Amino acid sequence: MPLPLILASTSRYRRDLLQRLGLPFDAVAPDVDEAEHPGESPAETALRLAREKAQAVARRYPQAVVIGSDQVAEVKGTRLNKPGTHEAAIRQLGLMSGQRVHFHSALAVVCHATAQVAVDSVPTVVTLRSLTPEQIERYLRSEEPYDCAGSAKAEGLGITLMAAVESSDPTALIGLPLIRLCDLLRPYGYALP
Repeated sequence: MPLPLILASTSRYRRDLLQRLGLPFDAVAPDVDEAEHPGESPAETALRLAREKAQAVARRYPQAVVIGSDQVAEVKGTRLNKPGTHEAAIRQLGLMSGQRVHFHSALAVVCHATAQVAVDSVPTVVTLRSLTPEQIERYLRSEEPYDCAGSAKAEGLGITLMAAVESSDPTALIGLPLIRLCDLLRPYGYALP
């Protein structure tokens, strides 16, 4: 019998993705400070936060396998956080218009019972179409993606803003790279068909 599985996240997007695997799991808030550290690249921030989230929950549940994940987006050297407001989303999409946006989707699997820690990242590059202010406004009024880094949901209407998506895992862009996650979970004995 495999160890209990815990997702160290309150993200509904990550919960929905993990449910695709058909494994029972619990979701637990990791309570980690997500501020970036000085001099840290976006890729380094994503890796550190994924590990810290998984480790924080694994300390509370040492007999479980804990999944942590984080995503940081960047365009032209600027980090894109969750916009939170309509105005911030307009600014983000204006900055991203016609540009290549790099999404660093990091993943960590931690188990104190076996003393194992695995951390990896799956990069995704999204090229956005050139967007008019009217298109941006129409999109934001339709989907309100204020809780998504980059202000666009690829799994929804946000796909219409994109010209191309380059990644080895389509779920990485949504925030939890399932292909790589399966690789990291198989050694624990989970039945992944």
